[in-house]
Amino acid sequence: MKAKKILKTVAILAMLFGAVTILSGGRALFGGVEARAAVGNAVPFVLWFNFFAGFLYIAAGAGFYLKKPWSVPLSVFLLVSNLIVFAAFGLHVMGGAAYEMRTVGAMTIRTLFWALAAAVSIRALGCMFHRCKTENKSGMNH
Repeated sequence: MKAKKILKTVAILAMLFGAVTILSGGRALFGGVEARAAVGNAVPFVLWFNFFAGFLYIAAGAGFYLKKPWSVPLSVFLLVSNLIVFAAFGLHVMGGAAYEMRTVGAMTIRTLFWALAAAVSIRALGCMFHRCKTENKSGMNH
């Protein structure tokens, strides 16, 4: 499969992932007593990060789908920010604070997804630290 075809698949997955993240995070943050009880020992800073990041997941996915060069650094930003939050979560856990094991799984999946998305977008769009493959010599995008 060509890199650009894989990028479209990643784009759709990123947008779906973002929508699900916003819906589930919104329910946990703004839902009723039952919704809040269902999240158990959720770590607030992780919950808020994931909720807001969901909007960026959708933006990155749309950028991938439209082959926009700005989606590449956005995907790298999402990877790095997930790694930072995951590390902070690890410190939280090591400090003996309450947490849900499903948070470990969810953060692992998010981090792996954005590592894949960043790699695919860099390969497909060919731009991170140099001009994108989609630009011609005059600098105009195709």
